[in-house]
Amino acid sequence: MGKINECLKKTFIIFNSVFLGFGFMMIFGLIKASIRSHKEISLVEGQALIWFGVFTICVLAISCLGIYVGKSENYLLLKVFTGFMVVGLIIMLIFGIIVVVERNKVKSSFTSTSSEYTKLLMDDNEFRSALHEIQRSVKCCGLTSAADWGDEIPRSCACGYYGSGCTSRPQVATGPDEIYAQTCGVFIFETMDYEFKIAMGLFFGLAVIALLGLLVSFLMIYQIKRHDSSGSASISMKGF
Repeated sequence: MGKINECLKKTFIIFNSVFLGFGFMMIFGLIKASIRSHKEISLVEGQALIWFGVFTICVLAISCLGIYVGKSENYLLLKVFTGFMVVGLIIMLIFGIIVVVERNKVKSSFTSTSSEYTKLLMDDNEFRSALHEIQRSVKCCGLTSAADWGDEIPRSCACGYYGSGCTSRPQVATGPDEIYAQTCGVFIFETMDYEFKIAMGLFFGLAVIALLGLLVSFLMIYQIKRHDSSGSASISMKGF
């Protein structure tokens, strides 16, 4: 009879096997992403692929270690695995919190009229050109307000009908008399928010899984220690 409850041991092995399969899926995704020509991959994307590869290797290594520990019931390696779970839990929580903080910063940048980031964006000619296209397709005006355009409101802000979706342009500015009342910052943030939510779900989800793995590891450590201590007590009684 083993030192660890069979049901608990099988659960632990299945838990790590699922993660091993997840790691192989990540390798497949990494290979597909790397197939793109180097000319199409920017420096930022290249660094992201490297970090993703490192993360994938860590997932595979820890999963293999967990499967071996579950089968061998090695006390020392189980403690090493538990340490990895603690580190993984902390890292996932840190990354999750960073994503939440960055999400709030981005939301403030695209919705707050006093944001310095808004002024930096509006000074960029490429962004201004892109904003023109967004205004025509989404029927919005300005990033956080029509005042983002300064003294001259562009024709892309012109509202072709009079109704609740239109408003009068600022009196100090020139341009169309009626402009779109909706601002574009909310739309831009909503398109980015989907990726933020995926990242938050991934990091906090992995943190929960790491916590479950940690609890199972502690329970297995407790069972091994109890088995060893009871075995020592039996030997002492026989000697007596």
